[in-house]
Amino acid sequence: MVTTIQVNERTLLLLKKLKEETQSDSYDEAINKIAGKIAVKKSLAGFLGKYYKKQKLKDIVMDLRDKNDRY
Repeated sequence: MVTTIQVNERTLLLLKKLKEETQSDSYDEAINKIAGKIAVKKSLAGFLGKYYKKQKLKDIVMDLRDKNDRY
């Protein structure tokens, strides 16, 4: 099934560049190539290991950002 979508000019330019860089025959193929790369990413669940299971969540979250990162 073929359908039409509306995109602004900036998005169209990005799609044209994406199509060229991925050496795709169509915009659809280019989008699918990029979407496929994103969907394959692995989960980081359990990445921090057992060390952080021993600490309280409040202590972990407190150290994630400093005052400069806050809005």
